[in-house]
Amino acid sequence: AIASGSAMADPMYPTDSEGFHGYLRAGAGSNTSSDGGSQGCFGLGGNTMKYRLGNECDAYAEFGYTKAIAKTGDVTYMATVWVNAFAPNSDFGDNKVGIVKAYVEAQGLDFLNGGTAWIGKRFYYRPDIHMLDLQYINMNGTGAGLDRIPAGPGKFSYAFFKDNDIAQFDDAQGSKSGTPGVYLGNRSAVRQNFIYGEIPVNTNGTLDLAATYIIGEGKDNDFFGKKNNGWQLSAFHRQGKVFGGGNTFGVQYGVGPGVGKGAQFGAAGDTSFGSDVKRTRVFNDMAIQPMENFGMELVALWQKDESKAAGSSTWTSVGVRPVYAFTNNLKLIGELGTDRVTQSGGPTKRLTKITIAPAISAGPGLWSRPELRAFVSYGKWNDAATASVNAANNSGPIYNNNTSGTSYGFQV
Repeated sequence: AIASGSAMADPMYPTDSEGFHGYLRAGAGSNTSSDGGSQGCFGLGGNTMKYRLGNECDAYAEFGYTKAIAKTGDVTYMATVWVNAFAPNSDFGDNKVGIVKAYVEAQGLDFLNGGTAWIGKRFYYRPDIHMLDLQYINMNGTGAGLDRIPAGPGKFSYAFFKDNDIAQFDDAQGSKSGTPGVYLGNRSAVRQNFIYGEIPVNTNGTLDLAATYIIGEGKDNDFFGKKNNGWQLSAFHRQGKVFGGGNTFGVQYGVGPGVGKGAQFGAAGDTSFGSDVKRTRVFNDMAIQPMENFGMELVALWQKDESKAAGSSTWTSVGVRPVYAFTNNLKLIGELGTDRVTQSGGPTKRLTKITIAPAISAGPGLWSRPELRAFVSYGKWNDAATASVNAANNSGPIYNNNTSGTSYGFQV
């Protein structure tokens, strides 16, 4: 991966500093199945995430520029525009380029006691578990907000977003409604996010409390049916100076559209989800750097999803990624992760993935980037997981009825 981060960046509160910044993930690989072909990846799909080292079969790039466009007294006005592109395989080809950020913020406002106001489309409050590529809360979107206003021991942020703001029409064949091109309805939602964070609770430790309230919009008698409201609550304790790194412990709960999208809390989920749809998650993510040439990330996660339609499922995941640097520019990275999904009325699915990846890197640290990697990954799963592993693989069901596989390749 290549990452050119903002000097002001914070995983909990991303803010773009002046200059060019970006991220690139790309590579090429194959697999050792009898059919050969595309690189194979190992995951259980659904509401889970996969361990990402040597296990990303797609390509993604995002980059842009931030410029101070005005300054009045102590207030600086910053404008940011970023574009991005995604491909579900190793070749970007002619995939569409989109705008992922386009916003202006006013920093250091006196009437907000030094806080910030902004309007536009942006990344917003999106910390992640890096090994799983899981932004456990992600409030990205188009809207407006007031950020990091000092209030008591912590800081308060409020943001208003409009999600899924797209009028939907039937196709030329009328395959959904029977009438070609007819208006089907709107599945938009108004989302309000509240954060009270950076609260000191112990030496080198802070607490963040994040809440989301979602209002489903549109008529209940349109093609999509009844629209529901939802909400989520999250609490994160961040501990600094842990063996040269830090630790995050999180507890999250969401109802209806408040369960979010995929495995991410924060944004509006499907507004057809009623109050029977619930998600609970508890996790711990530790990244340490006890020596200059040795670092490690360790994660443990438990998540339960419930609904009347699908019953309940529980995802449990444990993983570790050690990184050892032989020189300032040569590393050896390993990753071992295991996932289990239990389902009401169904068999338990299990998957374990291990990767070895030598890498040329811009430094010896755990987070030093860019990294140019070669990798070999091996996955092993039980019979109950075979269909899920094949369905979740970008390259299709290359593993057939097998319960193990190996992939290899290169990635930046």
